Amino acid sequence: KSNRWKSATVVFCSHIYKKNHDVTKTRKGKTEQLLRVDDHDFTMRPAFGGPAIPVGVDVQVESLDSISEVDMDFTMTLYLRHYWKDERLSFPSTTNNSMTFDGRLVKKIWVPDVFFVHSKRSFIHDTTTDNIMLRVFPDGHVLYSMRITVTAMCNMDFSRFPLDSQTCSLELESYAYTDEDLMLYWKNGNESLKTDEKISLSQFLIQKFHTTSRLAFYSSTGWYNRLYISFTLRRHIFFFLLQTYFPATLMVMLSWVSFWIDRRAVPARVSLGITTVLTMSTIITGVNASMPRVSYIKAVDIYLWVSFVFVFLSVLEYAAVNYLTTVQERKERKLRDKFPCTCGMPHSKTMMLDGNYSESDANSLAGYTRSQTVPEEEKQEKMVVHLAMSNASNSSRKRGLKGHVGLRIIQNTHAIDKYSRLIFPGTYIFFNLIYWSVFS
Repeated sequence: KSNRWKSATVVFCSHIYKKNHDVTKTRKGKTEQLLRVDDHDFTMRPAFGGPAIPVGVDVQVESLDSISEVDMDFTMTLYLRHYWKDERLSFPSTTNNSMTFDGRLVKKIWVPDVFFVHSKRSFIHDTTTDNIMLRVFPDGHVLYSMRITVTAMCNMDFSRFPLDSQTCSLELESYAYTDEDLMLYWKNGNESLKTDEKISLSQFLIQKFHTTSRLAFYSSTGWYNRLYISFTLRRHIFFFLLQTYFPATLMVMLSWVSFWIDRRAVPARVSLGITTVLTMSTIITGVNASMPRVSYIKAVDIYLWVSFVFVFLSVLEYAAVNYLTTVQERKERKLRDKFPCTCGMPHSKTMMLDGNYSESDANSLAGYTRSQTVPEEEKQEKMVVHLAMSNASNSSRKRGLKGHVGLRIIQNTHAIDKYSRLIFPGTYIFFNLIYWSVFS
């Protein structure tokens, strides 16, 4: 019985072994025999010694991650695919089906050595495994696909910033093989470049993608085929209108308020002018902090510095008004000291042209006739104004006082302030018309 049970157990275990046999080991042996990887030297390109091997390329752009003005570069994530034929990898197949592999087989065969020209950083995604796919067809055609994120240089021109458009290019080229050994080309022409419809940037509008190709020459190695992925970006202006242009315009308009303030209100006008100047300086500093230190003038610099000049001129305008007012009052004071009693009245008060007299001053001169005043030929020399007021009714006196107050307001406004109220706004509006017509 024991021998019978042992033989039954052996048969049963043998059946289980055959049923659960590791088929991947068998398939691996068949794959190696089909591709004959160990039978060839894959360190050499296909058809070595013959004509250049054509390698077709197509790209699908997954995203434009960022555009940096300070570093002058861009970051792009894309699917890069290569197509070529290597007869060493051909295999017989009755169904004409292709075989697909991951990145482990790539290390055993020849693949094009394409790199990104002017690249700063790049990497192949490796989550959860290396994002590499290799597909081999029975006739030896190969599809090699990778998912890559690359940061490349982009030469930008900021002369029209922020009303500018930028064109950047991602360039692909073989590192070792010249055009005599490897010919890179776009597999389907302009259709070789595909983009995701959801691609968008916060500050830019993506206008178009297009592909080009040309030869690049290196004096020490020779000519190489180079492929270009070019895209044009147009900057959104609304952000800069809110953050730069609109605040600068308000600061310029705020500086004009001082033209309507009494010229003797020195603290009010000086503090307003200094505040607007400092605010404009802060705006200019903030804009330049987020920009590269270029050696040419940008469009935003023109607007901000012209606005700064307008604000600064409003401060200088009040300095001129205050100086001229001081000079005028000094001359009047000298005249009063030189001719203290010219009216013939022991307690009379002389009232100067600036209108600084009150109602009591006017009433104190009421009743004096023309004969009691200075003779006519001495009026211009002594520069004194006297008022001859009769004892009119209360209504007439009120009307006279109203006219006196209005005259005082007019006289307290310097002529420079009057002209500045028109010249400053008119000139700034004219500048804006020219600026937006040229740069927009």
